[in-house]
Amino acid sequence: MIVTSEKSHLDGAAAVPASKSHTIRAVILGALADGESAIEMPLDSFDTRSAVAAVRALGAGIETGNNVWLMKGIAGRPKIPDNIIDVGNSGTTLYMIMGTASLVDGITVITGDEQIRRRTASHLIDALNMLGAEAVSTRRNGLAPVLIKGPLKGGNTSVAGVTSQYVSSLLMACPFGGGDSEITVTALNERPYVHMTLDWLKLVGIDVKASADLSRIFVLGSQTSRPFSRRIPGDFSSATFLVCAAVLSGGTVSLAGLDMNDSQGDKAVVDILRSMGADISVHDGSLVVRGGPIRGAEIDMNAIPDAIPMLSVIACFASGTTVLGNVPQARLKETDRIGVMARELAKLGADVKELPDGLVIRGGGLRGGNVHGHGDHRVVMAMTIAGFASDNPVKVDTAEAAGVTFPGFWDTMRSLGAHITEES
Repeated sequence: MIVTSEKSHLDGAAAVPASKSHTIRAVILGALADGESAIEMPLDSFDTRSAVAAVRALGAGIETGNNVWLMKGIAGRPKIPDNIIDVGNSGTTLYMIMGTASLVDGITVITGDEQIRRRTASHLIDALNMLGAEAVSTRRNGLAPVLIKGPLKGGNTSVAGVTSQYVSSLLMACPFGGGDSEITVTALNERPYVHMTLDWLKLVGIDVKASADLSRIFVLGSQTSRPFSRRIPGDFSSATFLVCAAVLSGGTVSLAGLDMNDSQGDKAVVDILRSMGADISVHDGSLVVRGGPIRGAEIDMNAIPDAIPMLSVIACFASGTTVLGNVPQARLKETDRIGVMARELAKLGADVKELPDGLVIRGGGLRGGNVHGHGDHRVVMAMTIAGFASDNPVKVDTAEAAGVTFPGFWDTMRSLGAHITEES
């Protein structure tokens, strides 16, 4: 699908989609629980459906109603799947289900789409092997497809936290292994998302002891997790696009469904935009964004790599220079988001310099034009929003990718007054 966006003035109110990160953790832990759980107001998207299919393949029961997903857990004892598990485009599901599959007394094969088969899992493979599971990349290159044979026994392991999802995968698997585990974490990126996983483990009664800097984590083995009932909060990663669209369009947009006390890393985007001069406030539980001029800033992106596509667009319209740095892991997402954004923004007339770990962008606006969305949902949405403030329309291909995390993106934007057209 190809979409074309053009100058737009956004006004109105919108509900923020539920958090993908929370929903997938809820699905994994609901599957491993001893009893029946209820996930209220989950995100229903391509990525979360991949997680649902994965836990079903491992023996969990799940009924996906409109507003509540009901789960019947397997008490930490997943079964050998009847077939290969295909996670589609979901990197979160790939990494987290690898840990769950290590609990199976047998062999599980996990793969995904073309993008997934280019995303390394080597550090997680090594960590699982140190814990007594047998994990291997079928092509011996650290990439999916991966073959995992359990059960995980426990012991000492170490993992480079290139992505926080490696650590979260181990944290959700080790409590159900045969023995105690001690995890040494090096070079941890995206730290808030490990805290999110620890919060979920506390909710289901799992005993985990972590050092303050998360470099050493001790997990008791042979634990039992209790079922839960929890409403999934709004997704700050998705809200980033709505907030930035409002800032660029000059209108006033009210966003409902966000919990400003939540542990999501992308919550930091709100304060980043405020530091750039954006008018953002909270009224009656909603985030209210008023468009207006913004200025450049130097931003440490390490905890929020998913925000780099949208913030790089914002930087193009800020006065002065913006540095988006300390985010090398952004090259390991669905695409190399540093390289992709540098190339695609340059097509629109951006003054952008690519760094090993980020981007330097000098503001001044964009002229518009045609760009490649690379089948990356966050790139597609960011480039579409670029059209709201560019001199000429912006045309983006592979736009169907937005459904990975924000199925209602196009309708939500149009309801706020965005000028977007679609073609097959």
